[in-house]
Amino acid sequence: MTSAMDAPALDRPATRSDDRPGPVRRSEPAHDERVRWWRIVPSLVIHLGCLGVIWVGWSPVAVVVALALYLARMFAITAFYHRYFSHRTFRTSRVAHFLFGFLGASSAQRGPIWWAAHHREHHRESDEPPDRHSPVQHGLLWSHMGWFFSDGGVQTPEKAVPDLLKMPETRWLDRFHILAVLTLAAFCYALGAALEAVAPSWGTSGLQMLVWGFFISTTVLHHATFTINSLAHTIGTRRYETRDDSRNNLLLAILTLGEGWHNNHHFHPGSTRQGFFWWEIDMAWYGLWLLERVGVVWDLRPVPRRARDAAVRARAARP
Repeated sequence: MTSAMDAPALDRPATRSDDRPGPVRRSEPAHDERVRWWRIVPSLVIHLGCLGVIWVGWSPVAVVVALALYLARMFAITAFYHRYFSHRTFRTSRVAHFLFGFLGASSAQRGPIWWAAHHREHHRESDEPPDRHSPVQHGLLWSHMGWFFSDGGVQTPEKAVPDLLKMPETRWLDRFHILAVLTLAAFCYALGAALEAVAPSWGTSGLQMLVWGFFISTTVLHHATFTINSLAHTIGTRRYETRDDSRNNLLLAILTLGEGWHNNHHFHPGSTRQGFFWWEIDMAWYGLWLLERVGVVWDLRPVPRRARDAAVRARAARP
C-alpha cells in the first residue's frame, strides 16, 4: 500500500528546563485579536439551528444518528486531524487519508492543513504568549472559541506544515472544506426524508434529522473539541512536569475519545496512544488498533518506556 505520510512524527522534549521554570503568564496578546462579525455568522447559524428542535421534536432514530455522527466525526478529528495530520503518529493509504480527512472536514472545524498548522504552533509555544489559544495567556473564553474567529486565527501558518502542502488531495480538502459540511447537512436531510417515506412509524423527517444529525451534533462536537484548548489546560491532574499547564482529565477523555489525557500528550506528542496506561480510556486508540488489524492504518507509534518510567517515578515521589 502507498503511504500518505512517511515523515517522522512532530516531537520534541517536553519537560521543563532549568532556565525555563514554566509557562510565562502575561496579559498582553502576541497576536491580532480582531474578530470580524461575519466570521461568527456560520457558527451562529449552526448554534441557532439547534433551536429547531422546538418545532421538529425528537425521535429515537434522530437521536441515534446525532450520536453516531458525533462519534464518527470526533474519531476523525481525534485520530486523524490530530494524531495523523498534526503529529503523524501512524501511516495510512491515500484513500483513507482523503476519506477520513473529508469526514473531519464535515465537523465544520476548517480543513486539515489549517487544523494541523495551528496545532503544531500550539505545541511549539504551548501556554506562552504566542500560543493563540492558551487559557493561561488569553483567558478561558478566548481559548475556547474566540481565537477561532480572529484575524490571526483564520490564517494558516503554512511554514508549520510543509509536508501537508505537498499533497494535492490535502490541499483540496483544506480549500473546499465547506463542501464536506454542506454534504453532511444534505445527507442528514435526505436521510430523514427517506425514512419518513419508507418508515413513517419511526417518527422522523428531513428537518428533524437535519436539526439533530447536523445542527445539534455539530454544536456539541465543537464545544467538546474546544474543551481541549480551554479546560484541558486548566482543570485536571498533572502527571508530568511539562513546559505548559496541560492536564489529564477523565471526563474530557470520554467526551473526546481520548484527548483528555492532555498532559500525557504534551509529555510525548509522538505517541499514537494518549491514554498511556490500560486504565486510561482512549477510544481513538482502540479504533486505530482495530483499523491496524484490518490494514487500514499501520506503524502506530507506541508509548515510549521513558514516559512510563517517569510516571512511576512521579508516583513514588508523592508524599
